Amino acid sequence: MLKGRTVVIGVTGSIAAYKMADVASSLVKMHADVHVIMTKNACNFINPITFESLTKNKCIVDTFDRNFEYDIKHISLARKADAFLIAPASANIIGKIACGIADDMLSTTIMAADCVRLIAPAMNTHMYRNPIVKRNIETLKGYGYEFISPASGYLACGDVGEGKLADINTIVERVVMAVSEKDLSGKKIVITAGPTREALDPVRFLTNHSTGKMGYAIAERAAARGADVTLVSGPVSIEPPAGVNVINIESAEEMFNAVTKEAETANIIIKAAAVADYRPVSVSGEKIKKEDGMNVIQLERTKDILQYLGEHKKPGQILCGFSMETQNLMENSVKKLRKKNADLIVANSIKSEQAGFGTDTNIITIITKDDATAYPVMTKLEAADEILNVIKTMEEKK
Repeated sequence: MLKGRTVVIGVTGSIAAYKMADVASSLVKMHADVHVIMTKNACNFINPITFESLTKNKCIVDTFDRNFEYDIKHISLARKADAFLIAPASANIIGKIACGIADDMLSTTIMAADCVRLIAPAMNTHMYRNPIVKRNIETLKGYGYEFISPASGYLACGDVGEGKLADINTIVERVVMAVSEKDLSGKKIVITAGPTREALDPVRFLTNHSTGKMGYAIAERAAARGADVTLVSGPVSIEPPAGVNVINIESAEEMFNAVTKEAETANIIIKAAAVADYRPVSVSGEKIKKEDGMNVIQLERTKDILQYLGEHKKPGQILCGFSMETQNLMENSVKKLRKKNADLIVANSIKSEQAGFGTDTNIITIITKDDATAYPVMTKLEAADEILNVIKTMEEKK
């Protein structure tokens, strides 16, 4: 996903420094070339060897380290970087950069960097609210630095408030967005994700096992690649990706209304949601009691969203559907492609432990009118990129 991209991470002296091992590891797993620069105080919280083991690159601390290949290290790293992240960023490093002070390896390197520069502050609540710190942050924003706002919560010092390092996933997501090629810029993409809930009474509903992970992964990667993304989501427990417009719905009817409205101006529609095919004919206003003797629930069909979108497809619009089967996967998926007038169907089986609901990996086959391509096990983010790559190629040919 990030192959060929270089990310430099600056780590300063904060109790949250240990969390950056997870950030470095996540970026390496996405095939980024990760380099870490630590301040001397950061070494009191986490050992440089940790980062060297994770990144397979030397962790730089001392500006005058003689044990390296002959190049001017702060210049060479600054030139290589596609993104430069300082996290956790102390009030000290923020102040130094804002004032143009370059007196250690981290401050000199970021001064020489001409890439996307991200800063994730982490400090005591009162320090973060200090007018001097606020002024320094605004100064750096004026110079084009981007900030990842700290979270609120219980801090190591015992205070409760803002100043806690942002969530690891949020930090990784912002870095990925910064370094991803913006090859979908100018495209409006509507994506559906998650299950729907069809009410039976005020307490019970009919639903399925969908967690929304695949749809959310597609939304994350589409946004990172520059698209204007609207995510129509059923009830899930996933944080929405950064830079995505989310429309939350409950029922199949609500999803139909939201998707058909957004589809009017969409270049690409990706239907990854697991929408209920049936709903109760009637919904009880009160909780149904056992003694009421109900043993049959009458159901009726919900509106077929993919069918409707295929019948009302705009010229040049790309329509992608998903197919999940327990048997005859390819045969049923090809039938779905033709019947729904879709441009492609992403087929996935639920029979593998590495695919299906709730997993972080998937095994997909992308079916078009011309061919079918099977992919090996990959993360859902990687699968999302493969799907978007096929869609981009199809759109270029239209």
